[in-house]
Amino acid sequence: MPGLASISIDLDGLPHYAALHGLPPEVVTEQTRALVHQVAVPRFAELVEGAGGRGTLFVIGAEVDAGARPPLEDALRRGHELASHSHGHDYALSRAPAEAIERDLGLADEVLRSLGATGPFGFRAPGYTLSPALLRAVVARGHAYDASIFPAAPYWAAKALTLGWLRLRGRRSAAILDSPRVLLAPRLPYRPDPDRPERRGTAPLLELPMSVTPGARVPFIGTFVVLAPWPFVRAAYTRLRGSPFLSLELHAVDLLGPEDGLPAELARAQPDLAVAGSTKRTRLREVLEWIARDFRLVPLRDAARSLDTEGAAVG
Repeated sequence: MPGLASISIDLDGLPHYAALHGLPPEVVTEQTRALVHQVAVPRFAELVEGAGGRGTLFVIGAEVDAGARPPLEDALRRGHELASHSHGHDYALSRAPAEAIERDLGLADEVLRSLGATGPFGFRAPGYTLSPALLRAVVARGHAYDASIFPAAPYWAAKALTLGWLRLRGRRSAAILDSPRVLLAPRLPYRPDPDRPERRGTAPLLELPMSVTPGARVPFIGTFVVLAPWPFVRAAYTRLRGSPFLSLELHAVDLLGPEDGLPAELARAQPDLAVAGSTKRTRLREVLEWIARDFRLVPLRDAARSLDTEGAAVG
């Protein structure tokens, strides 16, 4: 039997990228703010359907306005999964008091239900940062799975360097750096320890980590696919091809480019935003063809259900 693969997209709004790079919110206009839902969401649905599957869209509740609703509702009707990426996408949500965490998750679930989605919902933490308090809240709400763990050493190191560089330049980023303990987390789905989410334990849900290669733990995510030299992308996929589970995580900006009106200030701060959207989609389309050839493409909730039915995590 082929392994399972899930393609997901985090619908982070462009103001979050401005905040990450310490840029003023004014660099994002109302017109460009709409690109995430009105342009990237239909492109994601088309991309995954073109590979013969359905995907998972991680929705930020507070960013679902009147213009965002039709594309999200259409994706749901077409068989894609809507999951929670929190309500406010506060990068420090993992450090918030329990009451604040519960309030945020509850509001996010309300928005998903208003779109027509039915629970139990999946969850991915803002900035991938999962704490014991946040995991316990996710479990308490009866979520179907968590998909926050990202045990990618190169990503963690690059993020640490970027945050340090911004501080030296006197710019404050909204991002926070996760504990380096996450780098030791299993690469494949597992039941987490509620007190140490990066370790195996007995939580009543599965953790579905984003895919990294064995050994070097190179992150096999959208940014890598659209930016890395193509031989590196092929080599990384080869290392993952025989896995029982593969999770390819994208962001909305992986489907957008300067020709769509992405702010030039953001493109100067983040190299992948300067790459033509057509080039990104060509690369992603080819990678999805590889995945569809070697895996069975399903939304994350279906993957969690299938893996759970098998009686144990695979990590």
